[in-house]
Amino acid sequence: QVQLVESGGGLVQAGGSLRLSCAASGRTFSSYAMGWFRQAPGKEREFVAAISWSGSSTYYADSVKGRFTISRDNAKNTVYLQMNSLKPEDTAVYYCAADNIVSTVVAGLPVSWGQGTQVTVSS
Repeated sequence: QVQLVESGGGLVQAGGSLRLSCAASGRTFSSYAMGWFRQAPGKEREFVAAISWSGSSTYYADSVKGRFTISRDNAKNTVYLQMNSLKPEDTAVYYCAADNIVSTVVAGLPVSWGQGTQVTVSS
């Protein structure tokens, strides 16, 4: 399994932007599909976005489509989540995830998870 460490969370006003990063350990990062999930207080963890190992395919939850962009840099073993036009309802702990199969990531069943980073959007 790959080890994942998220960063970039913080407090931002509604309408603002943040970019989350997820650094992965190991030499096989480029073979993993990657994803982002989030969990708000009192709610279940939900899928946000996923990207294939090559970066050629991306997937988004309807709630973030057009506002969030997932990307990856395989040379840096890092996946990113650019979040624009943030809303208070985007407030959550954001988790990075990895699996060899992108459909498994989209289904919410990846084998590897990061520890999460808090994103708070004030109104």
